[in-house]
Amino acid sequence: MDNKDLTLTLGPAAEFNRPLVLTPGQDLFGFILNHVGRALLFLITCSSVLAVLLILFFVIVRSVPFLTDYSIADFLAGKAWHPTSDTPAFGGLTIIVGSLYVSLAALVFAVPLGIMAAVFLSDIVSWKIRNVVKPIVEILAAIPSVAYGFFAVLVLAPWMQKHFGFSTGTNALNAALILAVMALPTIISVAEDAISALGRELREASYGLGATRMETILKVVLPAAHSGIIAAVVLGMMRAIGETMVVWMASGNATQIPHPWWDLSQSIRTMTATIAGEMGEAPEGSSHRSALFAVGVLLLIMTFVLNIVSEYFLSRAKKNLGRS
Repeated sequence: MDNKDLTLTLGPAAEFNRPLVLTPGQDLFGFILNHVGRALLFLITCSSVLAVLLILFFVIVRSVPFLTDYSIADFLAGKAWHPTSDTPAFGGLTIIVGSLYVSLAALVFAVPLGIMAAVFLSDIVSWKIRNVVKPIVEILAAIPSVAYGFFAVLVLAPWMQKHFGFSTGTNALNAALILAVMALPTIISVAEDAISALGRELREASYGLGATRMETILKVVLPAAHSGIIAAVVLGMMRAIGETMVVWMASGNATQIPHPWWDLSQSIRTMTATIAGEMGEAPEGSSHRSALFAVGVLLLIMTFVLNIVSEYFLSRAKKNLGRS
């Protein structure tokens, strides 16, 4: 049997539905469709960026009257926040310190637990158990913040008053504990991804040198994944500092700087709680309302800086993984 008969018997080596050569009409249609699709995806991507810029522009414009009439230095350094008194005072230092205070206190509780949970999921339990536990942890992020707030007010606050002898259960410790629970899913998820992405080669090399599993985790895995872990901590802080309902309901809303600084039983007030609690009562066009928008601008700047820091450490983690 010659080659011609063999080709007729077996058919072509490969069959494709797409023609061998496109007609001018088909080629033009594909060219147009490709560029229209790319333009559409570009517009969708830009719409989110445009929305953020419009929100930032709106908040800044509404805060301009306050920023032009009052000193920014007095706003950032003043301790008195009395916007409705006969002589209004718009000192934002107490609410700025309150936001940072309760967020850092939440990280004190959340970071050790989050990192230990991430190591537990990545290096200790089996893959099967990890696939069951991690989604359950991430479900915590889906619980509404108002539900956490009700738990803080109705359950945790009376429990603290009864067992710790606090004068009030709505204080910085109450808010910090709930914020820690809310930040845990973010910290655990991002840190676990960073630790798991290291691969088995690094661990097996450590085992080959005689290191134990604990030594490998503490001296090899965690240092190698430090950039991703720092990014997880920063993202967890963003989650805590931007929370509104929990700190509004559980922190006590007292415009004061805790003294002594380590006493978490004192009530504090945050920037987000101030905006949520007073925006509905501030008259349109008043200095009070403009001052609240100024607080919003400051909050946006803080979260923007934290976002840049987290992106920096995430990019470093990806670069280190690429080098390894």
